[in-house]
Parts: sequence; structure tokens; C-alpha cells
Amino acid sequence: MAQIKVTLVKSTIGSTESQKATVAALGLKKIRSFRIHEDTPAIEGQIKKVSHLVKVEKM
Repeated sequence: MAQIKVTLVKSTIGSTESQKATVAALGLKKIRSFRIHEDTPAIEGQIKKVSHLVKVEKM
């Protein structure tokens, strides 16, 4: 299955609790931290929810 690299590029300050929880569930803690995930529908939904805070690269 394809993999994607998700990088936190914007702070979660001012975001809703739900968005903060989604960022944490993606494994992101600090700005410029990244995680590599499998490209599944669940991960795509999480990324869509916080798309204004993260950068996504296909691998």
C-alpha cells in the first residue's frame, strides 16, 4: 500500500479540541515533526480534518 508523509507546519494554538486530538492521533507533537503513515481512508479523513495545519507528501 502507498505511504504518505504528514508534517505539522502550523501550531495547534487556537484550534478546537477535536483538531488538537486529531493532530495528536496522527503522532505529531511539534511544528516540523513528521510521521509516515499508510494511505488508508481513516488517515485521509484525519488529514482532511486538519488540512490547514499539515503538509502531506506522497511517497
